Amino acid sequence: MATKAKAKSSTTVAERLDALANLQKIDSEIDRILTIRGELPLEVEDLEADIEGLEKRVEKLTGELKDIEVEITDRKNEQKDAQAAILQYKEKQNNVRNNREFESLSKEIEYQELEIQLHEKKVKEAKAQIAHKKEVIDEVQEKLAGRKTDLKAKKAELENIIAETEKDEEKLRKKSEKAKKQLDDHLQTAYNRLRSSAKNGLAVVPVDRDSCGGCFNRIPPQRQLDIIQKKKIIICEHCGRVLIPSEEAED
Repeated sequence: MATKAKAKSSTTVAERLDALANLQKIDSEIDRILTIRGELPLEVEDLEADIEGLEKRVEKLTGELKDIEVEITDRKNEQKDAQAAILQYKEKQNNVRNNREFESLSKEIEYQELEIQLHEKKVKEAKAQIAHKKEVIDEVQEKLAGRKTDLKAKKAELENIIAETEKDEEKLRKKSEKAKKQLDDHLQTAYNRLRSSAKNGLAVVPVDRDSCGGCFNRIPPQRQLDIIQKKKIIICEHCGRVLIPSEEAED
């Protein structure tokens, strides 16, 4: 390990700059491949999340439907019990000994009739709820079917793009790892930090038309000469990127 670190530290500034430029070229090509894929991976993830949410909603609504159906069954059974009770009370009225017993049974019959009416009302309300929930389920399932169709298309599109580019990407990533090993830890850390903070992923840029290739601010002539000579690593004072000479300047 010490020998490798010593070897890295013994490289010239020009060699380090060339290694940085090479690494940036490789990583920019990887970025280009990822750009070709575009937002498809995120779109696939969003669609999968939507589908999961819609499926859970259908499951919840279906469960609520079953609960309402059970409630309807229970109320109908209670109606039958109430009707049976009325018949029993009416039979008892035929054998009462006095008006007091007759009135008491009449109140029981009246109570059971009110219970029947209440159950009828609740059953109607429950049936209305079922009809509404079924409409909602149909709407959600229609939306779900559309999302699944979109997901299938997006996945097919993404798989095609990945199939076309994954071999190139794999080769480039191996090259990138190999190129990074030519840099010392300090330069690797600085490069990675600049890459992550730059929108276009450019940590190393050439001087193009007397300007920084990253932020396009003008570079003074003396500084441009220092960049061409590659005797020290020069950073753009505006954007912090590492500046290297353009290919034309090196030629």
